[in-house]
Amino acid sequence: MSALAQYMPDRDFDQENQPLFMVMGGEVHDPRGAEFVDLSAMDIRGVYPTYEDAFQVWRGAAQATVDRAFTKYMIIRLR
Repeated sequence: MSALAQYMPDRDFDQENQPLFMVMGGEVHDPRGAEFVDLSAMDIRGVYPTYEDAFQVWRGAAQATVDRAFTKYMIIRLR
């Protein structure tokens, strides 16, 4: 239970179990890793409620940058 839910016990926080997936990418130092060159230049594609939605966005971003070996996109589960 979140700290806020303790102060509002009559309210149902059903979002606590909702998974969220973020798609982001940018230039990496090494294509085999995930250390980004410039965090301020990250391309945040958005946050999605299902992995399938995030995967579709990731696929489009990854295919659009397939010729740039040092550009990497990934899906990160937030919750």
